[in-house]
Amino acid sequence: METSPGPLAKKRHFSLFYADPLPFETAKQGTIVINPGGPGGSGREQFAGPDAVGLQISTGGVYDLIGFDPRGVGGTIPFSCFTNASTRTNYLLKAPKYLNSSDTALGEIQATTTALANACELNGKETASLIGTGYVARDLIRIVDALNEGGLINFWGFSYGVVLDGIVNPLDYFSGRDVSLITAPDVSFDGFFAGCVANPENCALAQLTLNAQELSEMVYNLIYHIKFTPFVTGPDAATDIIDYTVLKSAIQAAISTPATWPLFASGLHGLLASNLTEARKLIPLTMPPQSPIFPDNGKEATSGIRFSDVPRERLNTTAFPQIVEELYTTSRLQSDLYATLVPSYRDWPFKAKGAYLGNFKAKTRNPILFVGGTLDPITPLPNAYNASAGFEGSVVLEHGGYGVGRPSLRPYRFEFGG
Repeated sequence: METSPGPLAKKRHFSLFYADPLPFETAKQGTIVINPGGPGGSGREQFAGPDAVGLQISTGGVYDLIGFDPRGVGGTIPFSCFTNASTRTNYLLKAPKYLNSSDTALGEIQATTTALANACELNGKETASLIGTGYVARDLIRIVDALNEGGLINFWGFSYGVVLDGIVNPLDYFSGRDVSLITAPDVSFDGFFAGCVANPENCALAQLTLNAQELSEMVYNLIYHIKFTPFVTGPDAATDIIDYTVLKSAIQAAISTPATWPLFASGLHGLLASNLTEARKLIPLTMPPQSPIFPDNGKEATSGIRFSDVPRERLNTTAFPQIVEELYTTSRLQSDLYATLVPSYRDWPFKAKGAYLGNFKAKTRNPILFVGGTLDPITPLPNAYNASAGFEGSVVLEHGGYGVGRPSLRPYRFEFGG
């Protein structure tokens, strides 16, 4: 494929990762390009892990599957704001993750947000304007052109701003509003408690009461009180203290991944029953697995893509206080996580080149299928309908599962029994 040299054009060698296909006998029907979402997800990592087999089964084994690293991620124009891992770690330790974590968190968030923007401007300016979603969409077109399969793309995208599966509201995303992302986590959390009391033999938390509402209030009270009395499970101050941030991070992980519910329930029971061994089960939930290919993958890439994508002409900084207030009235559980993002849009020094400025309305040659989960805590179902409204002939497939997206990979409405 002939391409004109773009910014940062260099002669490079690339490693291709090949996953052996399952032994399906049906003739090939084409190629599907897959984006793992995020933003900040690596397609190469997705294909190197257990998702590869699930994706192949889900697509019937009759398509070649292509996963790629979008710009800013992994090996594609990597975006980094720090010169070494220790500097990044120091920043992450300093930056509060939740606005309600302390009375001083707001000021600390504003300060660390400004510091991150300064670090990115110093160390990431060479690539920052080149990693926006607009360019990634154009890269997808180049992949399709290279395949020479008729010029149409078969695309399966997860999470941010993409179809098919796990949708964000594109108008909110490109205006720096995250309110629509937190319309469902409270309901999803309620489902966790309902599943627990319905399957007490598999849920340690049910030992305390078989009333879902009572369990819910116990845990919400725990979230509040642990701010003032963190739970110490061992001698290491870095890894053995369960405070507000650790607990809220564990909750975030659990509602996103229902397969962790029995472990999560046991950890919560340990906190409420002062059982150190049980309580420590929460800690692994807060530690995302280390990337097997790119150890630093997805950290600043997420910020670089997300904040650069928002055109400054669409960013209403005077509305930030109202956005924060709306976040807090929308979700009891997750509002203080998303409220920490608001200052980042204000301070971010870069604007993505090639950003899309349209209205997200189009008629595609073939209709688009949007997939949304009724109880998806991160990319809730209304976002799928909002996205579908702009594409003539598109439809929404609703599934009743918990967790984030990918109903065909998680074909269950998870309860503690299986």
